[in-house]
Amino acid sequence: MEIIEIVSFHLNNFEQVLEVSFRTNNDTEDLVREDKIPFIEIEDFGYNFHNYAEDNELTEDDEFYDDDLFVDENEILSFLNEYYVLFIDKLPNAEFI
Repeated sequence: MEIIEIVSFHLNNFEQVLEVSFRTNNDTEDLVREDKIPFIEIEDFGYNFHNYAEDNELTEDDEFYDDDLFVDENEILSFLNEYYVLFIDKLPNAEFI
């Protein structure tokens, strides 16, 4: 099993989770998997998606502040593949969209 496509993602700073929708190589175009992964678990793998805006000297007061704009989607893909290899039991079931 390999995650091959991220359909959508959002850094939910209020809940401190990465909300992500994705497909694996076993999923068809009409299936998607959705998950919420706590920031703390992401940091355990050495990734830090939720502080990208700080690294780029923006604050929540800036007009165009959006953490999602600064996240490299390929890094999320790499993280998800590592995460679900170790925690295969956490892989969400595919659902029809």
